[in-house]
Amino acid sequence: MSKIPHHLGIIMDGNRRWARTKGLPVFKGHVKGMETLKKIVRHCQNIGIKNLTVFAFSTENWQRPQREVGFLMNLCKKALSRDTKKLVENSIKVKIIGDKQKLPKGLVSSLEEMEESTKTNQDMTFNIALSYGGRAEIAEVMKNIIKKKIPPEKITEEVIAQNLWTSDLDLLIRTGKEQRLSNFLIWQAAYAELYFSDKYWPDFTEKDLDEALEDFTKRQRRHGK
Repeated sequence: MSKIPHHLGIIMDGNRRWARTKGLPVFKGHVKGMETLKKIVRHCQNIGIKNLTVFAFSTENWQRPQREVGFLMNLCKKALSRDTKKLVENSIKVKIIGDKQKLPKGLVSSLEEMEESTKTNQDMTFNIALSYGGRAEIAEVMKNIIKKKIPPEKITEEVIAQNLWTSDLDLLIRTGKEQRLSNFLIWQAAYAELYFSDKYWPDFTEKDLDEALEDFTKRQRRHGK
């Protein structure tokens, strides 16, 4: 491919609907979705994407049934425990963005261990948005700027961008047929190219990603100009 996005964002939507269309419990959809994520992360690294951010669990997702939320937290913890060594070997740096205070303590420990183990890796940065909301991120950024005692007249777009948890997106992919941002990286997505897939996340393949990237190469990015 002639043009690879430096920063790719993915809203992994459709696990529950995938399970329901097959007459399966929603938990099966989340397990299958985790398998898809591992394949896509590996493929992103293989084709040279340097920054990948996935929307794993939103601040709004806490409103889901407690049993489902608990399953998702355990699924994430188990995946981290199994895959930390592989991420280190593949030189993938992992960064968690979101409100960690709401996450189970055991999961937070696993997340911090993974971040520490991979912090010097340089081949690709893999940001996992957990208990994340775009508006909440901007609110935290403003709190941080206030703590730094930056004068109001010196608070520019550049200053805000420097305090965000990730860099600007080049391409944002959303699976699952819906066409909205759902409070994901709303500042960073300001000039991103958007690509919507009708496939549910568990059915999304490396070929589907390649098609999205091929579409990206054909677009003329204007950045609002």
